[in-house]
Amino acid sequence: MLDLDVPPADIAAIDALADCLRNRRIIVLTGAGCSTESGIPDYRGPGTKRRSSGPMRYQEFVGSADARRHYWARSAIGWPEFTKAQPNDGHRALASLESVGHVRGLITQNVDRLHRDAGSTNVVELHGALADVICLDCGKISGRHTLQERMLSQNPGWTKQAAELIPDGDADLPRHATQHFEVPACTACGGVLKPDVVFFGEDVPAARTEAAWDLMDAGDALLVAGSSLTVYSGYRFVREAAARDWPIVIVNLGSTRGDEHATLRLEARLGDVLPRLVRALTTAAV
Repeated sequence: MLDLDVPPADIAAIDALADCLRNRRIIVLTGAGCSTESGIPDYRGPGTKRRSSGPMRYQEFVGSADARRHYWARSAIGWPEFTKAQPNDGHRALASLESVGHVRGLITQNVDRLHRDAGSTNVVELHGALADVICLDCGKISGRHTLQERMLSQNPGWTKQAAELIPDGDADLPRHATQHFEVPACTACGGVLKPDVVFFGEDVPAARTEAAWDLMDAGDALLVAGSSLTVYSGYRFVREAAARDWPIVIVNLGSTRGDEHATLRLEARLGDVLPRLVRALTTAAV
């Protein structure tokens, strides 16, 4: 779980948040800060520490068999711990807001599927999901759990290594420790397998971007939950909301790229703020 000494938001801040979003068709944009309270580390948030392994870049992955070996070796260790993560109070609150009609849809930059597990239904997974694996040669989509079984079969005892979990289901391992790891190939064509997520330096698939813009057309207010908005793929929706003169609420620990556009900005834990927002909005609706 996230271990940060952050005081609860005061009542006036929650009231201001509810007033800003009341009687609005809310679109939610979420980032890694929405899942840190479920125990999944992030890249940029408070408490993030320097690690020996940085995020995998797309060109490195597709251009180097050694890079792919290093990625999958780390992932094989991190995956079991990653899959233990459960939705937190923030995830459940957003699902509740959707169920009563306040939230019209959710665009997430996260790849953990915790929003869907919490009950959100109208979700665009902008950066994909680690639960899916794609073959770069034939395009076949397969399940990550099945690939995990194949990796452990080809590399017996691999997950007994001690390693720290890092963002996106990886483990922190040095290059020399992974040089003999065997990477399975696609069962359909023998091609190269990649997690069906957007790596750094990779474009978001057009279909996902279009789905996100369609969601934006269903709303008239934007709630940013747990994103620094450093990556343009998410920040562009804040810019568009500002261009449409929507109320923009940002709840995050730490400053964000979109702060200048915010109608209201709260420095607070989502697990504190979002359940209280549910109560404020649903009580007002009674």
